[in-house]
Amino acid sequence: MPVRVALKIDVDTDRGTREGVPNLVSDCKEYSVPACFLFSLGPDQTGRAITRIFRPGFFKKVSRTSVVSMYGVRTLLNGTLLPAPHIGRKNERILRAVRDLGYEVGIHTYNHYRWQDYVQKLPIEKIRHEFDLARAEFKRIFGHDAKTAGAPGWQSNALSRQVYDEAHLLYSSDTRGDHPFFPRINGQTFKTLEIPSTLPTFDELLGRPEFPDDKIVSHYMSLLREDRPNIFTLHAEIEGMGKRDLFRALIRAMTLAEVEFVRMDTLAQEYLQNPDSIKVEDQAMAEIDGRSGLVAVQQA
Repeated sequence: MPVRVALKIDVDTDRGTREGVPNLVSDCKEYSVPACFLFSLGPDQTGRAITRIFRPGFFKKVSRTSVVSMYGVRTLLNGTLLPAPHIGRKNERILRAVRDLGYEVGIHTYNHYRWQDYVQKLPIEKIRHEFDLARAEFKRIFGHDAKTAGAPGWQSNALSRQVYDEAHLLYSSDTRGDHPFFPRINGQTFKTLEIPSTLPTFDELLGRPEFPDDKIVSHYMSLLREDRPNIFTLHAEIEGMGKRDLFRALIRAMTLAEVEFVRMDTLAQEYLQNPDSIKVEDQAMAEIDGRSGLVAVQQA
């Protein structure tokens, strides 16, 4: 059985949309690699994320991942000292071009800062409103409803799951875990198939003494498994910009190893052909290595 890998690309910012997305499209096209691009579609208020300084582990992550050089000063001021650019309206030509080249597209969020920092506190009416804004902007740009979504910062709960179910998505990718499943939270089972990210992200490894840049590719290759799809979440602002060469080296290594790259929606369709074989498993919030705060995880 060949090793199968799917790429999920989270696009968080205006700059990542303008610069990182075209770079990643070019790289994926060069290596004939499919990918799912999940777009932030509303105002880029990245600068307001400064409130995360109070989150345990945040300073450590910022210092080792060189956030300023990765994202740029302009992005880190958006929504505070500088106006928040509207990503969807400003970059709709880029977004449509990604779809027109045959790549899968979906929703990351409307307002990245608002979802990542507040979804755990919001009532369902406000979560539904936030997701409806993203769905409406997606449909305005692409002319059809979104079939997938992946939450910023892996921030998901029972209320956001209910909103996903109401949207009749094909699948979601909101968690960290091992294999596709139907999420159960506090005893309630949700009907939207979840395909979790199975591999660590670049920013969870970068800058750590045990993972110098020249060891990262070999580390990823050692993590690939044949018995389940390997889902790699990357970011337009990291792999598409500051660490683009490292991403290209990883894709070259996977290609040389004859990895089979698959689309996320293809995986979803394969699993949903036999829904009775998909396990129902608990979703909870937990810490994961290399990331500050709590994220949604699969409890297999």
